[in-house]
Amino acid sequence: MKIAILGGDGFVGWPTTLHLSNLGHEVHIIDNLSRRWIDTELGVQSLTPMDSIQERCRIWHDLTGRRLHFHLLDLAGEYERVKAWLIEHRPDAIIHFAEQRAAPYSMKSDRHKVYTVNNNVNATHNLLAALVESGIDAHVVHLGTMGVYGYSSVGATIPEGYLDVDITRPDGAKVPQQILYPTRPGSVYHMTKSLDQILFQFYAQNDGLRITDLHQGIVWGTHTDQTRRHPQLINRFDYDGDYGTVLNRFLIQAAIDYPLTVHGTGGQTRAFIHIQDSVRCIELALAAPPQAGQRVEIFNQMTETHRVRDLAGLVAKVTGARVTHLPNPRAEAAENDLVVDNRKFLALGLTPTTLAEGLLGEVVEVARKFSHRIDRSRVPAVSAWTRDLAAKVERDPEGRKLKSVS
Repeated sequence: MKIAILGGDGFVGWPTTLHLSNLGHEVHIIDNLSRRWIDTELGVQSLTPMDSIQERCRIWHDLTGRRLHFHLLDLAGEYERVKAWLIEHRPDAIIHFAEQRAAPYSMKSDRHKVYTVNNNVNATHNLLAALVESGIDAHVVHLGTMGVYGYSSVGATIPEGYLDVDITRPDGAKVPQQILYPTRPGSVYHMTKSLDQILFQFYAQNDGLRITDLHQGIVWGTHTDQTRRHPQLINRFDYDGDYGTVLNRFLIQAAIDYPLTVHGTGGQTRAFIHIQDSVRCIELALAAPPQAGQRVEIFNQMTETHRVRDLAGLVAKVTGARVTHLPNPRAEAAENDLVVDNRKFLALGLTPTTLAEGLLGEVVEVARKFSHRIDRSRVPAVSAWTRDLAAKVERDPEGRKLKSVS
């Protein structure tokens, strides 16, 4: 197929690009490189050194003979150019990663909230509107998040997108229906993904767009089979308090003798998936598109769930790191359960990668190799959800700052 990967320079976008190119697809990367600009804004760099997107594409071509096509486009801000690109290239499938992906970044300030909504919602709507206007019948695969469901403790299994309910009529009769699982976003970022869902539902029913929405868990790990093939194909790896994901951050903290920072009780239960499984799931979703006129296909893209404190305990056991509990900058329940249905991907042939010690050690090894690139002051999570929580944030978990004797 000819596949457009929107946001193909990103954390999941780049390994997906290599994975699909390796399978023989013609892959086009559309990206405005905004994630690299955010690095500059935050004053923090990827743990792993990344070449330019053009150099990465050149290395892949030299290594494999397969060509990656890069197009510098802003999906959220250049609607006419995006529409013209679609009309010229007419892709068979479009994978949509082109959204600001960090919940803490989306809560840093009012400016970051506005940017996240403008970028994410406009990117999604511009894509859908351009597909309708151009008449292109491309399968859209969107990377969503498990966070649209919220993290409540109702005790029931979270279904794959749709919930069976009974509606009571005035005469008392019960009418069965399936509705979208009620959203309960925990951040502005998660709210934009919830809004994406509504956009997808409308354009699928109104215009017959073929859409798959992947509600993904937290990604961990460093390498895929393709990124291992050359040092310059290495994926980006975030360790800072805004973009670093919790398990990867624990492993990096362990590698540099930094306390494992558990916020609150650590009773938050989260869904996880290894980066190799993430790209494999996208491959499987591409191979099973819905038909025009069908409702949005929704998959829960995760392989296991863990409490944060249990993850910290596992990493501490493997590495000898110490654990510290800090005030939680997020407005969330101290404890929650999370039971998730992921049978669709298992039925399509996914063999889950679980938290094996060997893969955990791989992340620690990468962190130690590039530890000279770590700015320890950027490790704490300090972006708070509210003003009250901001006053309680711990900005010096290591206790390195000078203390007053008064």
